[in-house]
Amino acid sequence: MVAATAGAQNITAAGATFPYPIYNKWFTEYNQQHPNVKINYQSIGSGGGIKQTTEGTVDFGASDMPMTDQQLNEAKVKVIHIPTVLGAVVPVYNLPGISKPLNFSGDVIADIYLGRISKWNDPRIAKDNPGVNLPNSAILPVYRSDGSGTTFIFSDYLSKVSPAWASGPGKGTALKWTTGIGQKGNEGVAGMVRQSPNSIGYVELIYALQNKMEYGAVKNLSGKFLLGTPAGVTAAAAAASITNAAGVNSYPISSFTYLLIPRQFADPAKGVAVKGFLSWMLEHGESEASGLYYAPLPVQIQAQVKKTIATIK
Repeated sequence: MVAATAGAQNITAAGATFPYPIYNKWFTEYNQQHPNVKINYQSIGSGGGIKQTTEGTVDFGASDMPMTDQQLNEAKVKVIHIPTVLGAVVPVYNLPGISKPLNFSGDVIADIYLGRISKWNDPRIAKDNPGVNLPNSAILPVYRSDGSGTTFIFSDYLSKVSPAWASGPGKGTALKWTTGIGQKGNEGVAGMVRQSPNSIGYVELIYALQNKMEYGAVKNLSGKFLLGTPAGVTAAAAAASITNAAGVNSYPISSFTYLLIPRQFADPAKGVAVKGFLSWMLEHGESEASGLYYAPLPVQIQAQVKKTIATIK
């Protein structure tokens, strides 16, 4: 364990909304156990986290996708990626009168967001949901308007299952959407879907659960419809490519999320404080992941992360 710093350390961080519920819990708990270290985290989206990390306006950032080589080269400090937990992105919807979880094939989700499927009772949605009385209502797709790691994960998956998506919007943190309405953060998408009948959106699993929202099962590479769960994410983590991973029990829209940590802090005491938190995260925080419906890092990855933390100055 890294020794606690003598002086009070106020550490600023910003980025991904995907892991915000677990980060908020960790940073609060760590401060309770180490009152001299306070981490202030702003949940502004992965794009904002990368931008603020690159510009050096925060002590560290957070993102659901790794920084690009160009972003790493432009950063004012050398940045390393520390994976923290894994999570699931789930399709949430507001369909009055439908209480059974709906099934969604990836190409159907893609075509809803491409505007090719515009009604809930479209034959392709009906085919995956036999016996469900789907309404003849227009679908309102809701998407992220900000630079978003959740969008990156979602669009990375859609690019793998839909050639039309791959050659159209493609994958990225911010896309050119053809239909629907944009909202900021996982919080914004969840809120808009919750208040808008006949809408569909995509959020990290805990946002669906916290808001008591209906969310669908997604067809995986083995042809099985699976609801997002920590177990399904863990199964996906065993594969080299985590979105649309092979394996009958792999939930297809899964991903790691990362902290973006400077390799060397200008203030050595701040570096010691951050290393202390990261060590605590591995030793204590990971065991709390499944309680908030994330999946902890696999043991072999935790061992690699421990070695990486030791290199921070």
